[in-house]
Amino acid sequence: GPVAETFRVIQGAMTEEYVRSTQGVFQFELSGDGGGTWFIDLKTKGGSAGFGKPPVAADVVMSMSSADFVKMFTGKLKPTLAFMSGKLRIKGNMALAIKLEKML
Repeated sequence: GPVAETFRVIQGAMTEEYVRSTQGVFQFELSGDGGGTWFIDLKTKGGSAGFGKPPVAADVVMSMSSADFVKMFTGKLKPTLAFMSGKLRIKGNMALAIKLEKML
């Protein structure tokens, strides 16, 4: 589905530089089609992304619908706007959440 595809693209786009400069683990709680728990690990060497809980504790947990997640990662929905309008809920380290937005 689109969510799995998005995470495949994220995994493919990871570089050591991103991991070094971000040093954060992001967990996504997605509702709706293709939802569930997904993660992006930009702390462990090499980085990883995929379905399920992250290999280490998450620094940031983001909750949103899977449709909005796909829109956000394809540039059709600005993370700031999603957050302001209540479509995106963030728990944890806000500074890291902002770093992830820059990476998008």
